[in-house]
Amino acid sequence: MHAGRIVVLSCLTLFFACFSGVLFAQPTQLFDIEDVLELTISGEFGDLMKDRGNDPQYHSFTLSYKNEGSQVSIPVKIKTRGHFRKLKENCTYPPMLLNFDNETGTTLFAGQTKLKLVTPCRGDKYVVREYLVYKLYNQITPKSFNVRLVKVTFEDPNSKAKKAEPLYGMLIEEEEHMAMRNNAVPVEGKLIRPEQTQRDDFLNMAVFEYLIGNTDWSVQYMQNVKLIATNDSSILSTVPYDFDHSGLVSAPYAHPAAELLLSSTRERRYRGFCIQDMNQFTEVINRFKERKEDLYKVYTSSTLLEESYLKSTLKYLDDFYKMINDPKKLKNEFQYPCDPYGTGNVVIQGLKKN
Repeated sequence: MHAGRIVVLSCLTLFFACFSGVLFAQPTQLFDIEDVLELTISGEFGDLMKDRGNDPQYHSFTLSYKNEGSQVSIPVKIKTRGHFRKLKENCTYPPMLLNFDNETGTTLFAGQTKLKLVTPCRGDKYVVREYLVYKLYNQITPKSFNVRLVKVTFEDPNSKAKKAEPLYGMLIEEEEHMAMRNNAVPVEGKLIRPEQTQRDDFLNMAVFEYLIGNTDWSVQYMQNVKLIATNDSSILSTVPYDFDHSGLVSAPYAHPAAELLLSSTRERRYRGFCIQDMNQFTEVINRFKERKEDLYKVYTSSTLLEESYLKSTLKYLDDFYKMINDPKKLKNEFQYPCDPYGTGNVVIQGLKKN
């Protein structure tokens, strides 16, 4: 057993020993509603926007929303987060981490401690598109992050600029809460290969990443992948996140890693590990076939998409389903990692934190 595995198991053992299966209440109300939540965040944004280095600090703000006609205000600390989208040269607004410091009372944010807020990088529409990708994966498995679309107004009393217009953003469920919904706990560790993870969960993820045209992930480097475990001896499960570099989102700043030899994010590439026996894909492929109507409905029921994007997205989904219904094409695509001359085994490391 290598060192990374020992660390993982010791942390899990400590958790399960301390809590003995009794966990604090799971907050759900924030993500139970599909309506767009209108928020106002007030404070001095100048210092926050400049604080995009490797060690960003928390800054004090007030978060407000309306509840049955009344204004609800909560103190919140915010710092910038992320890697690519945090950099000023890449995005106007950095992603943010909201820290409620247990001051949420009986508000909509009761039970929340730290929430990720995804902000527009280069346009509201790409936030909406990424939000819908999260909703797609919710249809495949509960081992996925819940999200809530918000329309947020940033108010700075010291700014001389005109009043800011509300922007679309997205709140992402805390990792601990996602794990608890699945009777599990998060696991931190980088020394694990995809072959060592829970097979069905990995294939759910790998096929889904292929469906949406996302190659910006890896298990080895924990690149846009979280690991969870149900007990201290269970095989770890993979949970993907961060889909802005996918073909379905088609963000203007997104490009495949050069090593993959892909022309654009719209070009699909299956990036699982080599599996010669196609029967191992049967269950996951059937799952995607069974959920087809629900996946399409994520887009056809949305009122926030421009017609041209909706049309191209449905065509993109059509292409996926044509492929998985053709045994020859399916084998050719999903056994690509077995090709020693291909790029199916290239591991994406992504941007480093430091």
